Amino acid sequence: MSPQLYSLLHVGSGMLLIAATFMAFAAPSPDRKRKVMMATGILSLVMLIAGFGLVSKYQTGFAGWVIVKIACWLGLSAVSGIAFKRPEAVGNLTKITTVLILVALTMVYYRPF
Repeated sequence: MSPQLYSLLHVGSGMLLIAATFMAFAAPSPDRKRKVMMATGILSLVMLIAGFGLVSKYQTGFAGWVIVKIACWLGLSAVSGIAFKRPEAVGNLTKITTVLILVALTMVYYRPF
């Protein structure tokens, strides 16, 4: 597959994962939990596979910025589940999610390590 396709899958699934996460923050009701958790799980998996596809195509190896992005991905993948378990913590989870997104974007554009 081409790097452009991997990039499209990575960025597209990332945007949809962020949207589904904030949807979970907006209404963490138990009747929506199953659908939101399925969506975030699938999108998270697609994002991970496409990200590793990009790393292999560009042969960057496991540079420091890649490891930081993996940590951000893990955090972003977990917060929607936490929102359903602890709806009172949505305010703090929103801040954490925003920081994770900004750190991941900084890593990919500046690649400091």
